[in-house]
Amino acid sequence: MERNCKTCPFNSKAATTLCDASFDQLSENHLVLKFKKGDTVIKQGMYSTNVVFLRTGLAKIHLTGPYHEQIVKLIKAPTYLGLPTTFGDKINQYSVTAVSDVEVCFIDVQVFQTILNENREFSHEIILELCRNELESFRRCANRTQKLIRGNMADVLLEFSEKIFLSDSFTMPLSQSDLANLVDTSRESVSRVMTEFDKDGIIKVNGKQIQILNKKSLKLISQNG
Repeated sequence: MERNCKTCPFNSKAATTLCDASFDQLSENHLVLKFKKGDTVIKQGMYSTNVVFLRTGLAKIHLTGPYHEQIVKLIKAPTYLGLPTTFGDKINQYSVTAVSDVEVCFIDVQVFQTILNENREFSHEIILELCRNELESFRRCANRTQKLIRGNMADVLLEFSEKIFLSDSFTMPLSQSDLANLVDTSRESVSRVMTEFDKDGIIKVNGKQIQILNKKSLKLISQNG
């Protein structure tokens, strides 16, 4: 397992700004663990004692609401997890669960805080990432509430293709129930829309294998909601 943080192939953009002394601090105060698909990486309501960095794999952020568990978004490595919680009230406000097998780096929060205080460029990059995540959350919220199910499903398929798998052919990582949760609809509605997309020649569905055949049409459905 990688011990020298400076040579880690999964370093964030922020980490590339660090000096050797800061990398030494990180190398001495981190732990890398592997999680299987379905394992809990961060649990809502628990005390946060580490900065968590997703090195490899795919995970989902979800939280317990008034009536049910809500999937907020999927996260692709490499990226930080739970920074708002870690530097906020110290209690995890949401859970993170592995959607695939993942590797996660746990960094001592006090060491991370010291590095933030001592490295202006590093702090700047972390702030930029938090800002991007917040703006993305606003966009997702607007889309969920204003688009119809076809528009939301088109968004999900485009995200898998263009941001997560970087391919028009991929294996769907979520169950239909999780997809329904992600876009705030029923499992039956997800199944119906996927069948419609398949019959219209927009995608080809073979079990969990998805192939996007007409991305232009999918983007039009996304734009029109």
